[in-house]
Amino acid sequence: MAVLKVKFTKTRRDKLAQILWILNWVSVVTGVILFSLGLFLKIEIKKHNELMENGDIHSVPNMLIAVGIIACIINLFGGKICYDCLDTNKFSRLKLIMLPYIICTFFFTFFIFVGAIMCYTMRNELEESLYQGLRNALKFYKDTDIPGRCFMKTTIDMLQIEFQCCGNNGFRDWFEIQWISIRYLDMSSKEVISRFKSNVDGKFLVDGVPFSCCNPNSPRPCILYHLTNNSAHYNYDFLTEELNVWMKGCRHVLLEYYTHIIQSIGLTVILIWMFELSVLMGVRYLQTAMENVLLQGDPECESDGWLLENSCVETAKHNLRIIKNLGKANQISTVSGINDPNVDIQAANYGPDDVPPSSIPTVS
Repeated sequence: MAVLKVKFTKTRRDKLAQILWILNWVSVVTGVILFSLGLFLKIEIKKHNELMENGDIHSVPNMLIAVGIIACIINLFGGKICYDCLDTNKFSRLKLIMLPYIICTFFFTFFIFVGAIMCYTMRNELEESLYQGLRNALKFYKDTDIPGRCFMKTTIDMLQIEFQCCGNNGFRDWFEIQWISIRYLDMSSKEVISRFKSNVDGKFLVDGVPFSCCNPNSPRPCILYHLTNNSAHYNYDFLTEELNVWMKGCRHVLLEYYTHIIQSIGLTVILIWMFELSVLMGVRYLQTAMENVLLQGDPECESDGWLLENSCVETAKHNLRIIKNLGKANQISTVSGINDPNVDIQAANYGPDDVPPSSIPTVS
């Protein structure tokens, strides 16, 4: 029994073909939107690419770009098909390619949905990438003389100023790394030497942060060093007083920034998927209705259209049978009758002039 069967008159078929022709052209625009969203996300990731650990983050924008290009091609072709469906003679020539086109469009629509899901599952990968990337970037903050890393100080400072953040998880991350280059340390100073010796790894660690962590909105002059030493500053208690450095870590701020972007993109992709799915359903109705017109032989007659000719279970079983029989159709026997269970296998070992033992009459 057909699923969601609808009866179409000649007028309704023509209107459906015209509407689908217009919607396919609209779908070309949605393809451009998908391409633009993927390109935008790729550019945004590239902006802070040096602060991320290389992973599968670029798979989402790359997929959106690819799906957008394919959408433009498929929908341009679909618009031509729907326009030709207005003429029964033209449709008779397109009949053989209609079903493959619908199957390809179905898988393409499925990939749009997968792209939307990937946008929402991208957060965990992005968080891990930012954590690893920022941790390494903070270690390279002091390496202003090393080629390939000399730009990292400027990158980190601009990041903390622009996004009003400090460190990876917070400002205390700067306490655990040596972020001051040795070229700016007085190695003859007893205090400097003492700090080097007091650390197991031989690093110069201070309870201070770079200038870019300062909050300019604080009424108190910025305190960058000895943040945990109350006696180093007048009228100061770091446990109760609101510090004049940014409290949020850059990983958290960047994650919120990218999460807002990918969630907006994901919502847009879902809406495009629903639109493409409705167009696909319309094309399927048009195909089945026009095929029934060809069967009846009267272009003016009423015809039925449906999404599935049989129920979902029956359709699945039918397709499985087709797949199983694909290999059997290509099998070619090298010996005639060798695969026939009714033929004696022993007889196949003899030539045309030989007489099989089973054919020699016995004398009783």
